[in-house]
Amino acid sequence: MSSKRGSSPRTAIYPGTFDPITYGHLDIIERAVEIFDRVIVSLGRNPEKNPLFSLDDRLEMIRESVADIKGVEVDTFSGLVVRHAQELGAEALIRGLRAVTDFEYEFQMALVNRRLAPDIITVFLMPNEKYTYLNSTIVREVASLGGDVGRFVPPAVEKRLREIYSGVQTKESNQE
Repeated sequence: MSSKRGSSPRTAIYPGTFDPITYGHLDIIERAVEIFDRVIVSLGRNPEKNPLFSLDDRLEMIRESVADIKGVEVDTFSGLVVRHAQELGAEALIRGLRAVTDFEYEFQMALVNRRLAPDIITVFLMPNEKYTYLNSTIVREVASLGGDVGRFVPPAVEKRLREIYSGVQTKESNQE
């Protein structure tokens, strides 16, 4: 793919918490690499959130999940994502849209980001329709209740979810 900026690769950032990464996220990543030469999956460090998985665990799961997708890198950031994008020479932020409710929030964020960094565009990508209902919160909830999440997440993620929630399930079962 040729770049509008000459010989430098067209770079996009796909930011998120990815707690955990799902097949919906991977679908967006695969769509993004069709458009950009380089897609950096950037794991946000947000002190306001209390993720299930540690930063290191999420990084490892993302790296395992994208290992076979050419043109994808994994990174972390804190602070403003547009600043992070500028530091990495990215020209775009990738955001996934599943439903109208996603659009309202993402549209507001895109407008704020445009004001903060007019040189960074936001590209909205829709996942395959089979992933439109899927998000990390639902995956965690299904896993916590002992449900099968194998069709929602890569095998390494499924294994880690089982490890975390098997202890919870055992403790709850013993209390009954």
